[in-house]
Amino acid sequence: MRLKDKIRGWIDTKFLFVIRKEEDFSVISSLSITKVKIALIIFLFLFITFGLSLFASRTFLKAWFDPEYLENENMAKIVELSDMVDSLMVDLKQKDLYVRNIQNIISGGGDGSAIVQDSINVDKFAASENNIDLFSKSESTKAIEMEFKGVPLDFSSPQRYVPNTFTETYFFPPIKGVVVASFDPQIDHFGVDIVASENEPVKAIAAGTVIISAWTLETGYVIGIQHSNELISFYKHNSVLLKSVGDIIRGGEIISIIGNTGELTTGQHLHFELWYRGSPLDPQEFITFN
Repeated sequence: MRLKDKIRGWIDTKFLFVIRKEEDFSVISSLSITKVKIALIIFLFLFITFGLSLFASRTFLKAWFDPEYLENENMAKIVELSDMVDSLMVDLKQKDLYVRNIQNIISGGGDGSAIVQDSINVDKFAASENNIDLFSKSESTKAIEMEFKGVPLDFSSPQRYVPNTFTETYFFPPIKGVVVASFDPQIDHFGVDIVASENEPVKAIAAGTVIISAWTLETGYVIGIQHSNELISFYKHNSVLLKSVGDIIRGGEIISIIGNTGELTTGQHLHFELWYRGSPLDPQEFITFN
């Protein structure tokens, strides 16, 4: 028999697969298949298996099969952490600049070196009921403090509508009196000086939170309030402070008593300042004091 006939005979050879019942050996199904079909089935199975393996290695099993996967993931995390650190550094610098700016404002516009803070914590320095001071209070000062702590809010004072940046914001005049020194940044006078009656109560211009309630060498007893829209108000040269750091203040609420404290004062008056995003504003553009 020639080789060609042998190959043809091998290809043409058929196998019969029969499925029978166990009880009576009756035929349920049968399948006739050649060696070529068997080879094609095996090849198709291997091809599908290879395709599925390749797909898995590039998707959900990539971490197992790709040796560079973990390295790429780690590099991505390092870049993300580096960006986060850079962002935190920028925020930290902005906050440091903000704190230095506040210190300059409290010290009267200087470099902040003249600020003399008591070693006592500010919260203890301005305790809510006794308001610990660097200097002892006279009996008259204590009487004034007790008198005004119980005074209700005064909503009878005229309010002024402020346009532009402070849309829908109303400001109470901190005190009624005569403006003897206007806003003049050219001479580092970043607020207005208002002369009023002795022991006149000073009121918050709007709702906010007390961020400063302390004594400084140049401005005496000073209190600062953080309002909404990044606005801060300062009240300097007071004789008595009635609020402590962290207190929530409503507009028109009494926060201090007019005084004559600090080296920069030339008589009993209130020095009032408005700051927006680190820049001083002219209070007379927003509030009427007389």
